[in-house]
Amino acid sequence: MLASGKAKATAPLVDKVLNLFFMRPFIARILRRGVSAQVRQAHYPSPYAIIDLWVRYGAQGAAAYEAEARSFADLMLGNTSRNLVRVFFLQNRLKSQGNKASARIERVHVVGAGVMGGDIAAWCAVRGLQVTLQDRAQEYIDPALARAEKLFSKRFRDEQDRAEASSRLTADIDGAGAADADLIIEAIYEDLEAKQALYRTLQSAMKADAILATNTSSIRLEELRTVLDVPDRFIGLHFFNPVAKLPLVEVIRCDDTQQSVVDAGLAFVKGIGKTPLLCASSPGFVVNRVLAPYLAEAMHLVQEGVSPSAIDQAAEQFGMPMGPIELIDSIGLDVAIQVAEVLGAGTTSGQSVPDMVIRMAEQKRLGRKTGRGFYVWEDGKALKPADDGGDVPPDIVDRLILPLVNEAVACLSEGVVPDADLLDAGIIFGTGFAPFRGGPLQYARNRGIDDVTRALDRLADRLGDRFRSHEAWSDIRVTEKE
Repeated sequence: MLASGKAKATAPLVDKVLNLFFMRPFIARILRRGVSAQVRQAHYPSPYAIIDLWVRYGAQGAAAYEAEARSFADLMLGNTSRNLVRVFFLQNRLKSQGNKASARIERVHVVGAGVMGGDIAAWCAVRGLQVTLQDRAQEYIDPALARAEKLFSKRFRDEQDRAEASSRLTADIDGAGAADADLIIEAIYEDLEAKQALYRTLQSAMKADAILATNTSSIRLEELRTVLDVPDRFIGLHFFNPVAKLPLVEVIRCDDTQQSVVDAGLAFVKGIGKTPLLCASSPGFVVNRVLAPYLAEAMHLVQEGVSPSAIDQAAEQFGMPMGPIELIDSIGLDVAIQVAEVLGAGTTSGQSVPDMVIRMAEQKRLGRKTGRGFYVWEDGKALKPADDGGDVPPDIVDRLILPLVNEAVACLSEGVVPDADLLDAGIIFGTGFAPFRGGPLQYARNRGIDDVTRALDRLADRLGDRFRSHEAWSDIRVTEKE
């Protein structure tokens, strides 16, 4: 190629003009504005570094190449790069699960056509499984089928592919599909007695080798399975809303759950294109448990007079994809209260829901689904008022984030997940916890374990024992030194 003597390719005239030294600053302002709408420079510095290099050198000459090499090296050695590389390997580790199942799940029966159950059924149909969807009457199933059609239209361009996906999902009011299903997923409301009544009916209809799973978000499996004749074939498959977008599914087991059933659950999750996280049965499992004190503290801050938008802004500046108040409005205040009641005694912080939130729920201010919660909602979006100039505690980020980190340590110490890496992975992919920070435990290591525990205990001394550092932090220190 060098010997051929062919002329180098040259840029078009417009690009040459835009690359002139007096034009680059004007173009850079536009570029930075576009990048800042996507990521913050403090969180993801690389795109900003690219723009800065271009403005200074125009990608020409030896000095430009040397500056680019030095900039690249600095970025590669920074915490963001190290943590994102770590997250990549954590994701691969999660995806490596589910290779031991002896039989493939092909038929799925979902009971409960609400938002979660209906969307789980639709996603399974997208991924090629035969799905029957059961509820009390057709009027409860029709909205789920309508949402499914929207999903199919987004996922499949070809009309025949959409039609085939639709044919794989059928309404089943009488529950006949339970007899042929390889996997039955219960996705009804969070009530122990209602779930157990359903299980009594299902176990008499299902195949001997079928698996019964629950999508419960907070109730321990040991409590749910007491009515089952074969309790060791019962698992949890906890999806997250919206099902089509969020990658993580918690696969929950009890101490005596058959390993073949666990393997089948992991393989099923992997087979439908999701990322499985194996958890021990425990109140709230992993994701909801670590979110509970974070969300509860956000509600306490509102009760103290801090504006919801200021709270959300603080969390987003830390790197969370959505502020905790907007998240509570999105999931519904009634659901948040219900989960908090189940998890209150089972979490390290033991946080309760403020009285103000109880009153809001009684007034049917439930969030997005009623059009008003902490925010007013229009067209599915929260209308966040501008900063009202009210007082914002200087330690607001610690008040929000450190209870979450503290609860993660408690989960690890109780063996809810096998190790710290899987715990970080689950919280990143289940909650959207800032990936560039590498997960809550990695964040604590980068910040310094002693600094985190001192900050927690200072908050506890001032605000109460819900902030008291967990005794298992000493184990994290030992691991860090090793």
